[in-house]
Amino acid sequence: MAVNLKGKKVAFLATDGVEQVELTEPRKALDQAGALTEVIAPNAGAIKAWKFKEWGDSIRVDKTLDAVHASDYDALVLPGGVINPDHLRTNEKAVRFVKDFAHSGKPIAAICHGPWTLIEADAVKGRTITSWPSIKTDLTNAGAKWVDRQVVLDGNLITSRKPDDIAAFSEKIIEEIADGKHLKAAS
Repeated sequence: MAVNLKGKKVAFLATDGVEQVELTEPRKALDQAGALTEVIAPNAGAIKAWKFKEWGDSIRVDKTLDAVHASDYDALVLPGGVINPDHLRTNEKAVRFVKDFAHSGKPIAAICHGPWTLIEADAVKGRTITSWPSIKTDLTNAGAKWVDRQVVLDGNLITSRKPDDIAAFSEKIIEEIADGKHLKAAS
């Protein structure tokens, strides 16, 4: 039976340097499941994606951080890449947006280096999380329990390690939004 996420809105928070497949592939899966997905960025126009070892495509920004609130969405996805979350975690509006999601209890999904922004939003303490291995120490220093698994669900947080995990990551995001457990708790 196919999952239908019609009526659900999912924000993808990203900026220049986002790992292209970590945004485009989960977005495609959510769109196919019926969700409305929007790319949220600090600035209007387009962001330049990173494609493994070189610059990739431009991705259209749907809305800027100035125009959105966590209450507008049912879930948040934080794609990785190194450059993208490094810039977002120093952007006060981006951190506030993630903090608001964390306080709402709605699903937040982060892959690769995406959890860097969760650290800055003070959303990892006491949580079991996975990520790209190089940020393991950052996560443990922030109070998270780091594990090396394809996908980890801890409460409303869904995390994955790398592009090879995208299918499992996307499936878990869809499952958690469809379940509605966190969405009901956030109401």
